[in-house]
Amino acid sequence: MSCIVATDHLTKKYGARTVVEDLNLRVPEGCVYGFLGPNGSGKSTTMKMLLSLVRPSEGEVRIMGRPMTRATRRQQLGSIGSLIEAPPGYAHLTGRENLRIVARLLDLHDKQIEFAVQTVRMQGQLDKKVRDYSLGMKQRLGIAMALARQPRLLILDEPTNGLDPAGIEEIRDLLRRLADDGVTVLVSSHLLGEIDKTATMLGILSGGRMIFQGTRDELSTASTPDVLIECSDPRRAQALLKPGLDVTVADGILRVPGLKNQGAAGVVAALVGERIGVYGVRRDEQTLEDVFLSLTEGGGL
Repeated sequence: MSCIVATDHLTKKYGARTVVEDLNLRVPEGCVYGFLGPNGSGKSTTMKMLLSLVRPSEGEVRIMGRPMTRATRRQQLGSIGSLIEAPPGYAHLTGRENLRIVARLLDLHDKQIEFAVQTVRMQGQLDKKVRDYSLGMKQRLGIAMALARQPRLLILDEPTNGLDPAGIEEIRDLLRRLADDGVTVLVSSHLLGEIDKTATMLGILSGGRMIFQGTRDELSTASTPDVLIECSDPRRAQALLKPGLDVTVADGILRVPGLKNQGAAGVVAALVGERIGVYGVRRDEQTLEDVFLSLTEGGGL
C-alpha cells in the first residue's frame, strides 16, 4: 500500500531539548491514521513539521511521494487540508462570511464551498455568528475550511478537544465518511478510546519517539491486557495459580497478567479441573496510559 505521508529520521530540537526524535512515520493512502500520545509527546510539533510550519532539525518529510520543504510547500499544500490547535474563524462574522473569505484567499468555486459545508452537515448554521457557535460547530467550521479545497490529505490536531460525547461521535462519523470518500485523514489525540473505533492505523508517540505503529489488532498483540476471571472460589483459584502466575483478587475477580489466548484457555481448564466454577472470562479494557505502560515497561509517560 502506498504511503501518502512518510518521514525518515524526523527530529526536532529546541536547544538541548529534543521534542521529536528519529521519527519514521508511515501513513497509508486512504486510511484514518490515529496519531496518539499524551499531551507533550510531540504530536503537534510533528504535524507542524508535516505542514512545513516548523523546520525539522534533522530528517525528511515526504507528502504524496515528494519532499515537503519551504520551496515546495506552496504547491504541496494545495492537496492538504489542516486544522491545527484552535478552530479558525472570525468570531464577529457568520460561518458563511468566514467561508467566503476562505474562498477568496484560495480562489475557490462556490461548489467547493458547498461541498465542504454539506460534508460537515452545517447547512443550517451558516448565518449564525461564529461567537454563537458551540465548540463542536466551531470544529465543524474549521474542518469545512480545511475541506474546501477538496484535499487528498486532511491533518487534524485534537479535533474532539472539549466536545461532549455527542460531539465526539459526530466527529468520528465525519472522519469515517471522509475516508470512505477517499480522503486520507491523519488525526491526533491523547485518548485511545476516541480513535479506537475510527482509525484503521495507529501510531503512538511517547517522549517524542514512536513506540508503536500498526493496526489495532497488532497493538493488541504488542500489548497484552490482563485476563479477568469470575469464578466460584477466587481465593482457592489464586492459591492454585499463584506459584506460576502473578495473580491478584479484587472484588471477587481474578486478575491474571501477561496471558495470551492459549495461556488463558489453559488457566480456565486448570480451574475447571479443580472443580472451581468459571462464570466469565474477559480481557481488561485498556486506556492509552495502560498501553504506554505495557509497551514501555512503565517508562512511557
